Amino acid sequence: MNDEMTLRFLAAPTDVSEDGVTVQAGRVLEWIDKAGYACAVGYSGGYCVTAYVGNVHFTRPIENGDLIEVTARIVHTGRSSMQVVVTVDAADVRERVFQPAMDCILVFVAMDEDRRAKAVRPWEPNDAAAAQLAQGAADRVAARAEIRKAMLAQEYTDLGTAPRERFRFLASPGDVNWGGNAHGGIVMRWIDEVARACAMGWCGKDAVAVYSGGIHFTSPIHIGDIVELEARLIHTGRHSMHIAVHVRARDPREPAWRDTTQCMTIFVTRDESGHAAEVRQLVPVNEEDQRLDAHALDLARRRAELEPMQFATARVY
Repeated sequence: MNDEMTLRFLAAPTDVSEDGVTVQAGRVLEWIDKAGYACAVGYSGGYCVTAYVGNVHFTRPIENGDLIEVTARIVHTGRSSMQVVVTVDAADVRERVFQPAMDCILVFVAMDEDRRAKAVRPWEPNDAAAAQLAQGAADRVAARAEIRKAMLAQEYTDLGTAPRERFRFLASPGDVNWGGNAHGGIVMRWIDEVARACAMGWCGKDAVAVYSGGIHFTSPIHIGDIVELEARLIHTGRHSMHIAVHVRARDPREPAWRDTTQCMTIFVTRDESGHAAEVRQLVPVNEEDQRLDAHALDLARRRAELEPMQFATARVY
């Protein structure tokens, strides 16, 4: 059964962030979308779209020149959907000791020739480890729906006083996927970039993503669309900055915007030893600030209640 895909390559200088050493989170998000897409297409036998990305945990930095393995595997299927667990492992190319660097879960939807959802064959686990992942994925279906409902219920207006960052540009031909739209990995890189700019503006230092969750793709971005991303800081912990990001797009010839993507991402800044440093605390000023601050805490609570999914440990090649 064609239910697993592994990509292997070297992290390149074009992948690194401004420090010139570590790979930017947005690039890693592109990798996971490509591996997940290849896995979903291989299983369904046709074109697929990214519907959701969640529980993106960055567990260690990836350095320029590291040997990278991105493994995607089907762990659950619905009528037309496929839940795909993706893990990223990195190793010094000379030593070949792979250590986990990131893990997450993606949902893809299989599409027919008319770009309508089509049924996929049911997937069944073939060993205990796969069964455990399948159960973890199944347990998240209802929780994911509740988290999405909670996120969609929030209203973001100009009354909010929290700091924000806004990017706007045209989706270019280089952003296209195999279906003619901006692929999910590119959109996730844009999200990381605008959120990072917002975080750095608040803390005054370099910032790195440690978690992204609830990345819901609701509408495709077409090549040539005007794309607008807004990142808003809505909560700070002792070391963390919780940032909500909304993406919308429109045809330049038409006035109406359409919502395409939203998510919550968490950034930290690091001290000289590489550990998360304390950040300046955000103080809610008005009702909207207070509501969104409570929303960030509610999302954190909901995710903390989920049983962690078990992934592979370090290995040597």
